[in-house]
Amino acid sequence: MPTPAYPEAVHVLTGSYTPDTGGDGAGLATLRLAPSTGRPTYDSQVPALLVIGASFLAGHPSLDVVYSTNETDPGTVSAVARRHDGVLTPLGAPVSSGGSNPCHLTVHPDGEWLLTANYGSDTAPGTVAVHRLGADGRLLEPTDLVIHQGSGPVAGRQEGSHAHQVLVDPAGRFVLATDLGADAVFTYRLDTRTGTLERAAMNRLAAGSGPRHLAFAPGGELVFSADELSSTLTCHRYDAATGTLTAVATVPATTARDVVNQPGGIVASLCGRFVWLTNRGADTVAAFRVTGTTLEAIGETPSGGTWPRGLTYAAGHLLVANQHSGTLAPLRVLDSGALEQSAPAASVPSVVCALTL
Repeated sequence: MPTPAYPEAVHVLTGSYTPDTGGDGAGLATLRLAPSTGRPTYDSQVPALLVIGASFLAGHPSLDVVYSTNETDPGTVSAVARRHDGVLTPLGAPVSSGGSNPCHLTVHPDGEWLLTANYGSDTAPGTVAVHRLGADGRLLEPTDLVIHQGSGPVAGRQEGSHAHQVLVDPAGRFVLATDLGADAVFTYRLDTRTGTLERAAMNRLAAGSGPRHLAFAPGGELVFSADELSSTLTCHRYDAATGTLTAVATVPATTARDVVNQPGGIVASLCGRFVWLTNRGADTVAAFRVTGTTLEAIGETPSGGTWPRGLTYAAGHLLVANQHSGTLAPLRVLDSGALEQSAPAASVPSVVCALTL
């Protein structure tokens, strides 16, 4: 396999919990990744920007604008512009996320809508919000809010709905929202004239699985779920005509037996042969080979810290955001799909996510 040509440095934006949200991070920070080694270092020319509880980041498809969840109760979302010199500046004030504890967001491929998943709280259900975006990427008025209903069998985690991710399928036809509390993936159609959501399907997953995040295989025929509460990885067939999922294979997320483990971030390879996910508890990143609809464990690699939450692909490496140790660790992706730590981790207090710029 020929080695891809990468630029001399890749810019990465990290998000972290701040003192207001139980962490000691700075919010947003810019790092430079050396593709030859995977070593991440702070960009000394770009100061950090305080964004409260920056738990997930998403980039605009055509503008140099990044959006961040502010994981508070009630929640907000922020738009941040990145100048030509890399300096980050708020693009207007944060706006209401339409719920509690927003934990994931994505920009629709047409660049006109921001979709946000609000986890909710003990008393507030999970919701999915839609905001219109201006021509410069700034957040405008909310256009819709859908409230999830449902529960599951796991006490203390599934008394009510908890939206955990919202993403657009590869065909751009449907919006999918995972719900950890309801053991479901809700499928919606987005009206791109009005910014309103219409439910197309409710996919019920295994009871007590607690689906956290999804990752599509190239082509969109398969989608993989990181199941937080059952500590499993599931492969689903995806029907692009109806937005429905059918589970076809489930495997344990880790071989560790002496810890309570919760899968976190998940990434599917661009070639379609591998899937990786973080294990919070086992403190590993697990690699799996995909053959047809079969999942085969390749092995686990130490995450380079503790409580690995976010997982991001960047220039032949996976960047692991280890929340509790405050480290961003680079793991090189080998031809076999296995991983190896290629350089020392960078210290990024309370880091939970990263975004390749």
